[in-house]
Amino acid sequence: MALNGRSGPLTAALVRSVKTPGKYHDGRGTGLYLRVEPNGSRFWVQRTTINGKRREIGLGSPPVVSLVEAREEAVENKRLIRRGEDPLARKRQARRQKTFEDAAREAHIELSPTWKNPKDRAAFLKTLETYIFPKFGAVPVGDVTSADVRQAILAAREVAPSVARKLTYRVSAVFKWGIAEGLCKANPATSDALALPRVDRAVQHRKSLAYADVATCLAAIHASGAWQATKLAFEFVVLTACRSGEVRAAHWDEVDFGDTDPATSETSATWIVPADRMKMKRPHRVPLSPRAVAVLQEAAKLRDQSGLIFPSARGKVLSDMTLSKLVKELGFDVDVHGFRTSFRTWAQEQTSYPREIAEAALAHKVGDAVEQAYARSDLFEKRRQMMDDWAAWIVSSGGR
Repeated sequence: MALNGRSGPLTAALVRSVKTPGKYHDGRGTGLYLRVEPNGSRFWVQRTTINGKRREIGLGSPPVVSLVEAREEAVENKRLIRRGEDPLARKRQARRQKTFEDAAREAHIELSPTWKNPKDRAAFLKTLETYIFPKFGAVPVGDVTSADVRQAILAAREVAPSVARKLTYRVSAVFKWGIAEGLCKANPATSDALALPRVDRAVQHRKSLAYADVATCLAAIHASGAWQATKLAFEFVVLTACRSGEVRAAHWDEVDFGDTDPATSETSATWIVPADRMKMKRPHRVPLSPRAVAVLQEAAKLRDQSGLIFPSARGKVLSDMTLSKLVKELGFDVDVHGFRTSFRTWAQEQTSYPREIAEAALAHKVGDAVEQAYARSDLFEKRRQMMDDWAAWIVSSGGR
């Protein structure tokens, strides 16, 4: 199949860029072609004849298998067929001997695009390298038993209980992939097969600060020698009751300053956090109090080419440890995320705002699926008054 009049062998550039569904032949006499599916998936396929029968051999997918590598394997397959051998039978034999580590690394490559957090992608492989591969990584994936997995998980529990819980799911994911690829027939890492003893976990809440002490904390932060954007970002986190990551990556084009009433200082300013930065993966409208607008006006003095509202000194997103380190160095034993708890407790104890309004401010879902299906309002205007009251309460209790 030609692409825009293309003829001749494939090129690496075309392989990288082609998106139109179809078959793109390499034209070198090996039967190699690139198949592009309507969903965007791409596969190397070699069409050939083995023992008088037309067969198709899968050679992997770009970019994991490059054009050069696909050509080399296609040529080698042609040599095998000429000698009377069956490359498909040889491939099946090699796959049966694939080790657990081999399978895990290939599964990781395929699963990686499904994890949006880079830390999750790295942790998947890192934990397997640390706790699993030394135990049975060299064992053919089809020969690994539940006893092998169980002993490895129990050993991991002794040194890293929280990691061991995730290891069970990660090992199981490798076997599920192996079953789909024909490398093994069963998953020895299911909960029933492992029969692991139950571990009671104590719920550990994020450390929070009493709402009466929030103003004192903010005053200490502003009096510190920290980078100005760090101090402003911290106050903005508190005023909006948003998560640290949502604030640290905030951009100016997400803010609509609206209008301000000169008589009352009331504002219609709004910040819209895009869905890809929200835990629930849906946009979140945040009403901005007059004090929050003042913080943005101060931040505007630091505006640079990055478009970030609170850029680091290097014009990058502030790191997740920057705010946490600052507050702890000032003597406050609290997690930054805990200020959401401070706000929630204040709303519960100091105001008469209904629970669903406070929960909406935190971008939490309220009620079961049926209730959520009918209650579609984000209670925005009611939240605006509540956030104005929260900011005013901080100021009146000793804040800026």
